[in-house]
Amino acid sequence: MDDVSDVSDVSDVSDRSGAGGVGDGARQPGHGPLAGFTVGVTAARRADELGALLGRRGATVLHAPALRIVPLADDGELMAATKRIVDRAPDVVVATTAIGFRGWVEAADGWGLGDALLERLRTVELLARGPKVKGAVRAAGLTERWSPASESMAEVLDRLLEQGVAGRRIAVQLHGEPLPGFVEALREGGAEVVGVPVYRWLPPEDLGPVDRLLDAAVSRGVDAVTFTSAPAAVSLLGRAEERGLLPELLAAFGHDVLPACVGPVTAVPLQAHGVDTVQPERFRLGPLVQLLCQELPARARALPVAGHRLEIRGHAVLVDGELRTVPPAGMSLLRALARRPGWVVPRAELLRALPGTGRDEHAVETAMARLRTSLGTPKLIQTVVKRGYRLALDPATDAKYTTD
Repeated sequence: MDDVSDVSDVSDVSDRSGAGGVGDGARQPGHGPLAGFTVGVTAARRADELGALLGRRGATVLHAPALRIVPLADDGELMAATKRIVDRAPDVVVATTAIGFRGWVEAADGWGLGDALLERLRTVELLARGPKVKGAVRAAGLTERWSPASESMAEVLDRLLEQGVAGRRIAVQLHGEPLPGFVEALREGGAEVVGVPVYRWLPPEDLGPVDRLLDAAVSRGVDAVTFTSAPAAVSLLGRAEERGLLPELLAAFGHDVLPACVGPVTAVPLQAHGVDTVQPERFRLGPLVQLLCQELPARARALPVAGHRLEIRGHAVLVDGELRTVPPAGMSLLRALARRPGWVVPRAELLRALPGTGRDEHAVETAMARLRTSLGTPKLIQTVVKRGYRLALDPATDAKYTTD
């Protein structure tokens, strides 16, 4: 996986394999580590692969491609950059992504420039960022001069600056947006930089999925949002700002919704807004999913209630390790009770916690009855006559929670 690019088609996908089509309260044995959690996917490419990885681990996936990619064959800017390189060979070419390098060569073939481009690239100092890019370079019949062990563009930049770039012509394969600080540092060092925009990002043609993801995030309807490219993060934040939702989105990312990035470059736009993100040690889809499998269950609230272990997840509950699906109204009530476990929560307060703006406290009784049915163990929640309801916290831990 290329940190700063995401790879897949741009179709709107909703993978609900974690829910499995089971009704409220049904038991789901053998659930995965992400069962009961909803994860937003902003990828435009490799979205199906990421969604499948999440779904196999039990997650409900909300896919909202936050951008679309200009087809290479139709990209006049790429063609112009290719002609500039063919007409006048650079001293150095920096290949940054495997899929981008392959796409560049294929597009050049379509324009009748493929052989000329490869001939030029054989005469230059060709640098490849990481093993995947190295493989793409060699598949094209070329040999890289050097590749960093760290897969880091910072290491590539350090090498170039140490060698000296003044007066040199350096072509850099771009990621759809300027590489942060990379091109600027080369130009400050005296290099002439030729940008090769191998793929460019545009806003999605259909903003509906993005808006649904934003609404779900600010209402805490998702537990995490994944980012596999910096442009996708920029696009989502930009759309939130257009809708006046940016402060609410940043607040959600700061507390209840986990922003997970494939790598540090992808995280830059979020960090610029003060958002802390989690990132895997290896910048790949598999490690990103593994990280979510660790982080989300660790954030779930677990309580000893009426002799059972109750773990509250995004849209489901584990009762003694058994997954129980719960309707949205029931989850709202359960979270309200769990904020003060062992304490009596008045009906009026529970009514305010329910979705909607109803005033009839009978709605609380109806939702509570469904919640108890969903949990499969009615005694987890006690009715306190004329007062409200409480979680039946175990006596041994009751003092700990009720004196906070």
